[in-house]
Amino acid sequence: MFDNSTFKDKVALITGGGTGLGKATAHRLSGLGAQVCIASRKLEILQSSASEISSETGNAVLPLQLDVRKYRQVEQVLAECVDRFGQVDILINNAAGNFIAPTESLSHKAFDVIVDIVLRGSYNCSLALGKYWIGANLPGDILNIITTYAFTGSGYVVPSAVAKAGVLNLTRSLAAEWGGRNIRVNAIAPGPVPTTGAWERLVPDPNLEQDMLQRIPMGRVGTHAELTSLAAFLLSDECRFINGEAIIMDGGEWLSGAGEFNFLGSLTAEDWTELAAKIKH
Repeated sequence: MFDNSTFKDKVALITGGGTGLGKATAHRLSGLGAQVCIASRKLEILQSSASEISSETGNAVLPLQLDVRKYRQVEQVLAECVDRFGQVDILINNAAGNFIAPTESLSHKAFDVIVDIVLRGSYNCSLALGKYWIGANLPGDILNIITTYAFTGSGYVVPSAVAKAGVLNLTRSLAAEWGGRNIRVNAIAPGPVPTTGAWERLVPDPNLEQDMLQRIPMGRVGTHAELTSLAAFLLSDECRFINGEAIIMDGGEWLSGAGEFNFLGSLTAEDWTELAAKIKH
């Protein structure tokens, strides 16, 4: 459904773009014609990723050091992107942090770190880009990467759940306010999509991974290609009437967990025969 001109003449700024899903998305958009700025705190990793992506796609990738928690740095990165490419059309708020732990074992600083990166970082970047687009009377697109438990909450990842819920609200609020300015704000809520860094912190034991797979009706995790395809679709000019939407992409995991009787999927045919005999019609 895409070709290498889908994002021709478009410039994308991706936070957390040097590794994991951010890097995968940067690679996908670059391969579809975009000029890309990738930003995070570790410049050496960014430079390596930028060189790798650019050599494979033939399009320029600009690595820029950024701590999304610091608004002035966000403004500086935006200025450098505009200076290099002339404009910025797309913002992807992907920078994040997360780990599993009993909440009572956390210090207040653990909350601060996660909430600052995820929520403060997202609104810092959104505010800077929004001011830029509105001030210059330009259209824009923001895509926030959230998670399924942004809707429901989740134990053992409470700082992330709080922060991602805030980003979900930010998505809907800005979509309503800025839609009339031709600025769209959408989100993707992925289920399990393995990346090296996140997987080591969230699924450190193979047994946990098996437990996770049993919750997913499709019986597998998602892939980078699937997520980046959805991102490219949402950001393309082919669907500009989508605004304020948060699309869940989890193989049915969320719905499976929400259904009161979905646990019956573990029953065998013999179990059902036995139960049917006990049910009074």
